[in-house]
Amino acid sequence: MSQSSSDIVTAGLLVIGDEILSGRTKDKNIGFIAEYLTAIGIDLKEVRVVADEEAEIVAALNALRSRYTYVFTTGGIGPTHDDITADSVAKAFGVPIDIDPRVVAIFKERAPHLELNEARLRMARIPAGADLVENSVSNAPGFMIGNVIVMAGVPAIMQAMIDSVSGRLRTGRKMLSETVLANAREGDIGGPLGEIAKAHPDAMIGSYPFFDGKGPNTNIVVRSREPQTLAAAKAAVEAMLVKVNGAR
Repeated sequence: MSQSSSDIVTAGLLVIGDEILSGRTKDKNIGFIAEYLTAIGIDLKEVRVVADEEAEIVAALNALRSRYTYVFTTGGIGPTHDDITADSVAKAFGVPIDIDPRVVAIFKERAPHLELNEARLRMARIPAGADLVENSVSNAPGFMIGNVIVMAGVPAIMQAMIDSVSGRLRTGRKMLSETVLANAREGDIGGPLGEIAKAHPDAMIGSYPFFDGKGPNTNIVVRSREPQTLAAAKAAVEAMLVKVNGAR
């Protein structure tokens, strides 16, 4: 049974922030998002990291949103002058941006004691036509416009946002995965593993070397959306390892 293109949902991720590129902040979102999307049946295909520069954000966003089913962004939606993600997204879509009364209502309801000063109202600016993405941690929402989901860079807030938006997303058939311990060095199995990959083109086969208590070893990961394809490729890998390990 072959998989149709409608079975596959893809995503790009745009990480925004000078602090990531300078090393002041160590990104903790890429791995979480990759794992989260894989679990719900969305393939993360590309990650880009850009500075807090409008032209760079717009260019990267337009490239990604034309290529993938969804684009997720992290960072740059806070209250300071260099938080320009919302403006950049509005420019990419060619729509106006202004203080959104829905966000003002959220602020007044959930934090009536806080002054709605210029900095906080900056976080209420949402591109026209966007849907809000709830933020259960600190109230200031993200938003979704077209196929772009704009989220905070703070990991706890980003995680709350992706949880709140995931139910609105189209998801594809989930990728199945099996891991086989090779008990062999990667260099000893690279050739035969390549032959198996050629013989099973509908499966993805990767090798990941590591050191255990006995020395160099390798995990072989077989992935496919089809259970039969996965089982056949895994069986071929296991038979190859019996042969390789028996010859040593």
